[in-house]
Amino acid sequence: MRDKISDLYYWIALSTAPNVGSKRLVALVKQFSTPQRVLEAKARELTQVEDIGEITASSIKQQVDWKEAERQVKIFETSGCLWITFCDPDYPARLKQIPDPPPFLFVRGSLTDADDLALALVGSRLATDYGKSITRKITAELVARGVTIISGLATGIDSYAHQAALESGGRTIAVLGSGLDIVYPAENKSLATRIEKNGALVSEFLFETKPVAENFPRRNRIISGLSLGVIVVEAPAQSGALLTAQYALEQNREVFAVPGNLGKKTSEGTNNLIRQGAKLVTRAEDILEEIRILTPAEPRKVLADIPPLPAEENKIYKILSGEPLHIDKLAAESNLSVSQALTGLLNLELRGLARQLSGKHFVRV
Repeated sequence: MRDKISDLYYWIALSTAPNVGSKRLVALVKQFSTPQRVLEAKARELTQVEDIGEITASSIKQQVDWKEAERQVKIFETSGCLWITFCDPDYPARLKQIPDPPPFLFVRGSLTDADDLALALVGSRLATDYGKSITRKITAELVARGVTIISGLATGIDSYAHQAALESGGRTIAVLGSGLDIVYPAENKSLATRIEKNGALVSEFLFETKPVAENFPRRNRIISGLSLGVIVVEAPAQSGALLTAQYALEQNREVFAVPGNLGKKTSEGTNNLIRQGAKLVTRAEDILEEIRILTPAEPRKVLADIPPLPAEENKIYKILSGEPLHIDKLAAESNLSVSQALTGLLNLELRGLARQLSGKHFVRV
C-alpha cells in the first residue's frame, strides 16, 4: 500500500470526470497504463477503448475537477491513511476478480495476507437478542480458525460482528459507505478506532463524502468482493444485507443464512434466502465444511511430517492447497500430462495426502 501522494492526484482527477465511473476508469487505465496518460490522451484515442463514447471522452478532456483533486490530495497528506490501486500487487486479489472492482481504495489500518481467509457477516440494523447471540457465537468460532471478519460498520449485526471479532482476538475489516474521515454511524467512532488497530477501515469514496443512501449498494459489493462468502444473520425482506448476498452470488461467492423465527420480520429475508438455496448455518463448522477452508485448527501437513515422496508426487503435493484445483490446471502447473497427474494424485490419495472433490477438483488434506 502507498502512503505518499505519488500519482494519487491523477487517479482522483480522472475519477471526478462525469460519466467515467469505476468500470470505465479501470478499463482506461488498463489501456493507457496510468491515469496521467489517460488524461493526456486525445479524445479520439480515448474512444478506442470499449464503452468510451464521445460524451465520456469529452468529459475527460473538459470536465475534470482539477481543484477538487488537489484539495483531496492535501486532505490525504494529513489523514494518516494509506491508499492502494487495482494496479498494485498488494491489491486484494479476490476483489480484483469482481465485475466492478474499485479503481483505488483508501485504508486506515492494514490489509495483510491473513485477510485472504475472510468471510463477510452482515444483517439487520434492528438486531434481536437471538441475532446478537448467534453473531457472537459464529464470529468467535470463525476467528478461532483464523478467519478475518468483514462487515459494514452499520448499527446492529454489523457492529456486533466487528466487536465479536475483536473480543475474540481476531482481525476485522469495516467497509464504509462514506469517506474515511466520516465514521457512520457516529456512535461507532470508538469501534472504528479499535478496528483500525486490529484490521482495517476501507473506502473507495473520496474524503468528506457523506454516507448518503446511494453509496451503500456500492459499499456492499466490496464487502462481498473481499470475502470467500457472505453470512446473513437476521434480515427483513427489504434489508440491505440481502443486496450484499445478491452481489455475492453475482461474484460467484458462497451465501450462508442463519434461520430465524418464522414469525419475526427480522428473519423474513434470511428464511427466504434459505428457501432460494442459501446454505443453512448455525455454527462455523457448517460454513467451513461448505467452502472447504483449511484453517489453523486443521493445519496442513508439511513435507517434514510425511515420508519422502517420488518426484512427480512431491511436485503435485507442493502445488495442492486447501483451495480446490482442477486436474487440467494442476497438470499444467506441474508440467505433467493429465494421465501422469492423475496417477500421482491417486497415490497421494492412498497416502491420505490428497482428496478428490466433484468436477475433477483436488485439495491437499
